[in-house]
Amino acid sequence: MSRFFIICCFFIGNSFLFGQNDYKKTTAFADEQMAIGNYNYALLFYQQAMTIDSSAYELLWKVSLCQQALKNYPKAAYYFAKVYVKEECRIYPSSLLNWALMEKQCGNYEKAIELFKTAKKKYAKNKKDYLYLKSKREFESCLWAQSAVKDTTTFDLLTLPKEVNSPFSEFGHLIANNRLYFSSLRADSSTTADEILSSDYTNKLFVYDCEKPALKAVNELNQQSEHVSNGTFSLDGKRYYFSRCIQDSAQYSCKIFCANISKNSWNNVTELGEIINAPNSSTSMPSIGAVNGQEVLFFCSNKADGKGGMDIYYATIKQNGNQYSKPKALNAINSPDNEVTPWFDNKTQQLYFSSSWWDGFGGLDVFSTKISDGFTLETPKNRGIPVNSCENDNYYFEAGDSLFVSSNRLGSLYTNNPTCCSDIFAFQIPKTFIPPTKKETFTELNRRLPVTLYFHNDIPNPKSTDPTTSINYLSTYNDYMALTETYKEEYAKGLTGDAARNAHEDIESFFVEFVAKGVTDFNLFQDLLLEELEKGNHIQLNIRGFASPLAKTDYNVNLTKRRIQSLINQLKISNNGKFIPYLNATALNGARLLINEIPNGEYAANKFTSDNPNDSKNSIYSRAAAIERKIEIQSVELIQRHPILDSIQLAQSIVYLKNVELKSNDPINFVLFNEGKQNISIDRIEISSNNVKFTGKKLLNGASQTTLSFQLNDLPTDKFTCTISVYLSNCPIPLILGIMGD
Repeated sequence: MSRFFIICCFFIGNSFLFGQNDYKKTTAFADEQMAIGNYNYALLFYQQAMTIDSSAYELLWKVSLCQQALKNYPKAAYYFAKVYVKEECRIYPSSLLNWALMEKQCGNYEKAIELFKTAKKKYAKNKKDYLYLKSKREFESCLWAQSAVKDTTTFDLLTLPKEVNSPFSEFGHLIANNRLYFSSLRADSSTTADEILSSDYTNKLFVYDCEKPALKAVNELNQQSEHVSNGTFSLDGKRYYFSRCIQDSAQYSCKIFCANISKNSWNNVTELGEIINAPNSSTSMPSIGAVNGQEVLFFCSNKADGKGGMDIYYATIKQNGNQYSKPKALNAINSPDNEVTPWFDNKTQQLYFSSSWWDGFGGLDVFSTKISDGFTLETPKNRGIPVNSCENDNYYFEAGDSLFVSSNRLGSLYTNNPTCCSDIFAFQIPKTFIPPTKKETFTELNRRLPVTLYFHNDIPNPKSTDPTTSINYLSTYNDYMALTETYKEEYAKGLTGDAARNAHEDIESFFVEFVAKGVTDFNLFQDLLLEELEKGNHIQLNIRGFASPLAKTDYNVNLTKRRIQSLINQLKISNNGKFIPYLNATALNGARLLINEIPNGEYAANKFTSDNPNDSKNSIYSRAAAIERKIEIQSVELIQRHPILDSIQLAQSIVYLKNVELKSNDPINFVLFNEGKQNISIDRIEISSNNVKFTGKKLLNGASQTTLSFQLNDLPTDKFTCTISVYLSNCPIPLILGIMGD
């Protein structure tokens, strides 16, 4: 789309409009620019109009929408907030939801959670409406993000050639034959102020030759006044699928095309038939994969039979691209929002895509799902940080040992604001891994605390004075969650209309924000805890119990002891009982898990919480009472044993044979990292089984990684357990390793 005419209008009309100080003409011209997608120019004139009247609802709303379209999240949040404070969704129903969404994309999760909770109440009259469903979904998503943001995968950020990214937008990329194919909204002519002078300012296909190196436009496929992007090769590399889009005002209508490739030339460009490019819909983002031995075309469309927005479909390709099966929607991952940019990994049979609906950090996040026989899909898994950010992340793909994503995150090149435009980011898994120190590891564990778990009134074992129980926590949790509707009705007794709806929403938010989130946090925590125990560490958990003030103090103390015991019982059955030997001091590697119980009873309860047994609404079913009935894992401590032993960091101290493909004479390796500066000698190694022998070196170099290698004389034919005691110089306590399996 040409912006030359628009720029001329700006300079020619500027003096007339502003000279006349004509509010109506200024806003009318801005409205025209906004309608055709020229948000920068629309915003310029709206801001001029605001110098005349800065309080008009309609003007503030339009400024908000422009800032949102320009991906200026802080300013969009600011203006949506101003709109909502003035009209409270009476004029613009989505003002509160939009404000919350912009806070989320700023990474302000705590603020966003409160706004989404308010939005749920505001939209609760129609729970089937998108505004309510989106608010509820995003409330849950932000709670997830608060925990998940603590998980960061270690990748090295790669620097791409300077010719690839620009201050505009780059996306829709892939690597084939050592060439990077991508799309870009770059201009061939602009001013130093980033004013676009191109007569044809549209997305175009480019290819960067990594061998020469050189960048050139794919002019055989690019079309004047059309957006051309999203390329993918057929499995045999003889066909290239891509999309062309025509812009009508701020809307796009896209279709998928296919070009034949012969001797590095593009020819026979054809539009796919209506079986793919369905009438009255926009179809784009093709991706080719090999699924169950078939060549499959994945693509996105906003067809009328979809769930909402852009959905992902697939069709099998037959007769070398001359025939396609009837497309089917991947409804297991499609949602009322957008699912876009599919990419299929043929090796792992994982489909990667981006969505703004599932649990995520910002707008669009990258997810993956495994496709099994019959096109059954697993629940989408967020790919985490740094693949994702609180901005928009899409067009994920992998090549070799690197992965790529297009994102408008901070760090992108930009024209108007730091998150206006997308760049291609590339990451690589580090070839050399230096494990965190024990101090760093336990700092990370404590970052996940407190983990708080909640209980129904007088649970477990009601009306008991026994300090112990045989019930596990998840049993109490499932029973508690089943009481959600009961809590809603009891807490809303005597209320009607909005007050009753708000009471229902308060209780529902409590169960999601506290009860369910507690289990999510616990599951993440226990996995990390088990990793540290399997490294041979001695660990103490400090667990504090609480109760609401409904019963007498001595009764509540025993109740909180039972609640702590239910968590210990849960640990014993989690991960197929792997915590039991650590709790019982019988672990093969000598590690211990100690529990320090602190049963507070109601000593720490809020004194304003009702303790009236005749007022069950407030003493049992209110949020104030429910939030007191809990236990907390408050801290994790590393039990010191010996300075030399504590300076050794193990990747794992137990090798489970069922987890490795072991052949005769294959080594069994234990990777150690000596955090100290001095070399440590191994005095002796005691092995409990004659079937195992040591084949490695007896020196642990300072500040470096060492592998201790062992070998089985014969592969086990029955259950097998071997304890290995490694005695280090000047350390009386051995380092314990173990081999287990069949």
